[in-house]
Amino acid sequence: MLRLGGLVALFAATAALVALLLRWVTGELQLNRLARRRLREEPPPAVAPAPRPAGSADRRPAAAGHHPVGRRVPGARPAPAPTPRPRRPLQLVAADVRRLTRELSMVPGGMPMARRRGLLAAYDDVLIEAAELLEVPHELTSAAPANRELERLRLIASLEAAGLVVAG
Repeated sequence: MLRLGGLVALFAATAALVALLLRWVTGELQLNRLARRRLREEPPPAVAPAPRPAGSADRRPAAAGHHPVGRRVPGARPAPAPTPRPRRPLQLVAADVRRLTRELSMVPGGMPMARRRGLLAAYDDVLIEAAELLEVPHELTSAAPANRELERLRLIASLEAAGLVVAG
């Protein structure tokens, strides 16, 4: 019976040692030590931190109609509408459309997919900008990804009908 107890104790000690060794190899042991050390050095605050002075340099002013923490203030006016960004001249937009059309037509076969998607996103943005300048209706932003290429072709045809030279 004593031998059986000794074997069980030896087996338990070996299992504990293997578990400790695995934790040391994977780095979990070190992470636990660092977490305990952090808890000892910096106990979590029991209450919210004290408010900062109003003239604090690192603090952003609250948006119009919003509480500094992010909640809406009752009775506050809504935030003003964002100012529209200045529009580029139609000649520059048309040049970008032609340049991106040329780049997309000459995409090499081994080009990374991220770069191709970036080119298509830039092409979409320029097409939308041209459509807004020429007041051509478009659905490129709301089109499903499967139908986006068809909408691009339709938008290019509409832009050409409106007088924009796409292929140059």
